Amino acid sequence: MIKHQKYIVIILFFLLASSSYASIKLPVIFGNGMVLQRDTEFDIHGWASPGEKVQLSINDQKYTSTTDENGNWIIQLPPQKAGGPFELVFSGENEIRLKNVLFGDVWFCSGQSNMVLPMERVKERYPDEIANADYPEIRNFFVPTTTKLNGPANDLPPGEWKEANPEDVLTFSAVAYFFARKIYQEYGVPIGLINSSVGGTPIEAWISESGFKDFPEILEQIQRNKNTEYIDSLKQARTSEPREIDDRGLMEDPKWYQNNYVPKHWYNINVPGYWEDQGVRNLNGVVWYRRVIDVPKSMTGVPAKLFMGRIVDADFVYINGEQVGNITYQYPPRRYNIPAGVLKAGKNTIVIRVLNYEGKGGFVPDKPYYLTANNEEIDLKGTWQYKVGDVFKPAVRNVQSFSEQNQPTALYNAMVAPVTDQKIKGILWYQGETNAWNPEPYESYMEALIKDWRTKWQNNDLPFLYVQLANFMEVDYLPVESKWAELRFAQFQALSVQNTAMAVTIDLGEWNDIHPLNKKDVGERLALGAMKLAYGEDVVYSGPLYRSAQKTGNKIILEFSSTGSGLTTNDGEQLRRFEVAGPDGKFVWANAKIDNNTVIVWSDSIDNPVQVRYAWADNPRDANLYNEEGLPTSPFQTGKLK
Repeated sequence: MIKHQKYIVIILFFLLASSSYASIKLPVIFGNGMVLQRDTEFDIHGWASPGEKVQLSINDQKYTSTTDENGNWIIQLPPQKAGGPFELVFSGENEIRLKNVLFGDVWFCSGQSNMVLPMERVKERYPDEIANADYPEIRNFFVPTTTKLNGPANDLPPGEWKEANPEDVLTFSAVAYFFARKIYQEYGVPIGLINSSVGGTPIEAWISESGFKDFPEILEQIQRNKNTEYIDSLKQARTSEPREIDDRGLMEDPKWYQNNYVPKHWYNINVPGYWEDQGVRNLNGVVWYRRVIDVPKSMTGVPAKLFMGRIVDADFVYINGEQVGNITYQYPPRRYNIPAGVLKAGKNTIVIRVLNYEGKGGFVPDKPYYLTANNEEIDLKGTWQYKVGDVFKPAVRNVQSFSEQNQPTALYNAMVAPVTDQKIKGILWYQGETNAWNPEPYESYMEALIKDWRTKWQNNDLPFLYVQLANFMEVDYLPVESKWAELRFAQFQALSVQNTAMAVTIDLGEWNDIHPLNKKDVGERLALGAMKLAYGEDVVYSGPLYRSAQKTGNKIILEFSSTGSGLTTNDGEQLRRFEVAGPDGKFVWANAKIDNNTVIVWSDSIDNPVQVRYAWADNPRDANLYNEEGLPTSPFQTGKLK
């Protein structure tokens, strides 16, 4: 009996093993509603049992392949014209039907949070664009975040293709959507977007191991990272002592947000604003805000919405003792829905518990702060009261912090490599904020990334379009050094790589938000680059780009490319944001004027100018050199002139 049971177990094992290999399996990117690249032959691959015959049927045509000894199969599909929808049927031991498949142009979108940022985040800015997003031939596949340190993955994590409609478009990258819409409106071909982006990540994470062949120190780091014991030790070293929160506002009875709480020893403070700027020094902890407002009867009995700008870092919002919102980190806009019945006619109390872990805490200026219901609004800017609930002790952290997604190759391996066998029209790239602290090697990294991805996609001329960092942070009114400017210049210099284009965005940012909301102009400026490089249009696709400098007496004459119909200012005023330095390297504001398609720069205080900079600041507000087509000049600096 035992002997027979043993045979039964063995037979079941082989049956299960053979059945696990029998089914045809496709890469995750192949799904209903996908877009495949038109006008080029490409390989479709998958897995099945060794020696199994696999057939693909499409548009009354059949293509076959037989798997190798490892269960891999490849079918070469000849070039297909734009159009669809088609059904792709894969047949073998099983059958897979992919419906609603289009052929068009596929763009691979990557970078960090500004490429991730979805249409949902900009819905108040673009309500009509979202309501009218009826573009079923614009499709998006968002790659879920995943990492891999020990070599390229075979496939992506699960995902799906979605069409651009008013509901699903909210999940599309805003930059990528506006890019795709512009291209679709110009050419009428289906557009597929593969968005593989992760917020807060450096460029090094997106480059393959072979892409770092000229970076021996990084190659050594990659090899170390393949040791799982080493990685586990780093993850353990990263841990910090847990922060205990002893918040008086939650420990007292009644709690500070409850209706029966009677406030004592609260002090005036302004919203918006950071508490460090209003007499509260160096406080990381919990600060409660409170305000009583009068609500008219006409705003009650219906759903309402509360806009509280942005709050650094986390918040819990209560109205009349009921929690109506909570966000745990600083970047999302605070837009909280208030159910009908929460507001009452007359006095209403809003209490906001704010937690801040480092830097300045509080309410970001120049954001919307109001309550709205039934088409009426109550302005919430102005005087509130505050009280400190807890003061955090400095966290004990190991200086050897570790984030797997920030390691070299980690995101390339997991989120790029599995789709490099897909034919694409080009690449969109929006990244750089995370590298701004160390801009010096960025140009080399950019060039390595472009070369690496073109090699992986086997196309040395693959159009590579990218976004230069927007204006951000406080405005300086004296010449300063700026790491953000240095990184922008590194991005500018990467234009020396063939078939690249850069969208300049120093006029589209926000001083108080690393995620500016104007993503439409960003996407459409990228689209201009695509029209030129990918579609061969004779269009002005860039603002003026610095080309050369010549010294004449106490003046420097600058020449530019991409001048379009001519150099101009965007406001009709004299040129601003030019700086000049003498041999001592100290920059001062300079006079500048347009002379045909050159700019003449000088300072009456410098007899021997040797260098010029333009828009050289974190936030070069009022930089106003453009071409007649309305595109801004990239920030730049000249070399030292003799």
